[in-house]
Amino acid sequence: MPVSVEDTIAAVASPPGAAERGIVRISGPGIRRVLSPLFESGSDWQTARLPQRHAGQMNLPALSIPLDVNLLFWPGSRSYTGQPMAEVHMIGSPPLLDAVLEGVLGSGARHAERGEFTMRAFLAGRIDLVQAEGVLGVIDAADHTELAGALTQLGGGITSSLASVRNEILALLGDLEAGLDFVEEDIEFISQKQICARLLDAETQLERLLAESHSRLPSGYRPRVVLAGLPNAGKSTLFNLLVRDEKAIVSPIAGTTRDYLSAQVSFGGRDAELIDTAGHEQTADLIMQQAQELRSQQLQAGDLIVWCSAADEPCEPNLPDSRLEVLVVTTRGDLAENVSGVDLVVSSQDRESIHELESAIATHLQQMAGGRSELVASTAARCRDSLQSSMTAIQSARASAESGLGDEITAMELRSALHGIAAILGEVYTDDILDHIFSNFCIGK
Repeated sequence: MPVSVEDTIAAVASPPGAAERGIVRISGPGIRRVLSPLFESGSDWQTARLPQRHAGQMNLPALSIPLDVNLLFWPGSRSYTGQPMAEVHMIGSPPLLDAVLEGVLGSGARHAERGEFTMRAFLAGRIDLVQAEGVLGVIDAADHTELAGALTQLGGGITSSLASVRNEILALLGDLEAGLDFVEEDIEFISQKQICARLLDAETQLERLLAESHSRLPSGYRPRVVLAGLPNAGKSTLFNLLVRDEKAIVSPIAGTTRDYLSAQVSFGGRDAELIDTAGHEQTADLIMQQAQELRSQQLQAGDLIVWCSAADEPCEPNLPDSRLEVLVVTTRGDLAENVSGVDLVVSSQDRESIHELESAIATHLQQMAGGRSELVASTAARCRDSLQSSMTAIQSARASAESGLGDEITAMELRSALHGIAAILGEVYTDDILDHIFSNFCIGK
């Protein structure tokens, strides 16, 4: 990807397809030269010094009549890209958007590469690399939870945490280096106890960020809700009720489900994959053995296990891993008497109880999502190594301070930790890193 910011670039910035409004975005030092032959307005937009909207018309070679548009013009460096920028707002008709873009390109602009507008914002210092990846997270968000996390990152939430750690390390490094300058004067700027305490605090913050990077699931990931229990415990009936379709075979004969079924279901606005598994039982033949192996695989991969226990044949959860998140449900609630030790009692005859189950699943999924990282997936993947190296350097610095190896060694480790944080924020980068990040953007962003 070219990194020159001297070209004037343009692209359609609104989503594909017809809409009430569409946008063509332009950025670069030659923006007035590009637009002046095409745009006419009653206002003197070319001499404007402040961002402003200008109503006018575009005279385009591809159209026989002028096109009414609004030009949003940022004449200075206070734009998203940190350079003169304009957006042509108009009717969101794809042929008209193409005509405007064709006219702008014919007037001297070049077509923008993927993510080039955001890359210019980064290079101009308008945003850091973590926030740039937040833009991509907003674009790719699959649900409200992912969108909220991406907006937090774009708004500087993660940057603030990293900046706080960096400032603490810088302050500690300054105290250490001041002490080294006056080592012959026997002046102590900071005690060993204070050094260790401040290093432990920085290590704790980096450890939290590293844990978040590991807990971040890929963008678009749908949590897996697995129905499990004994044969003929009402799992398939419950599956059909939650899916609102007759997808699973329901029979009074135990062991009807041998394979597993899956369907996409929305719980409280969060999409999830609902899975119906074979009932837990001893293997009697090869087919049953394979069914139990599939069941075990689905349980291990589940984010939430809904353990179904029939009111007339109760059974404690029997799961391969005690760490699995479990919601215990008594089915055939119309037969239940004095049920205890379960989360919910449901019945296929009582729609209200099914709504309660849906709400309970939604609450569990929301709590699980809330405990996950605010980092978008691309940032989490990129940051892990740098966060780990920074934390390792802080741990080495603390070990050095505790063993009295000397402030010079501690200071060296602190500089290594700062380098890792700088790499995350994009203060240290290579063209390969920029190309990897911004090539994942769509054109126009």
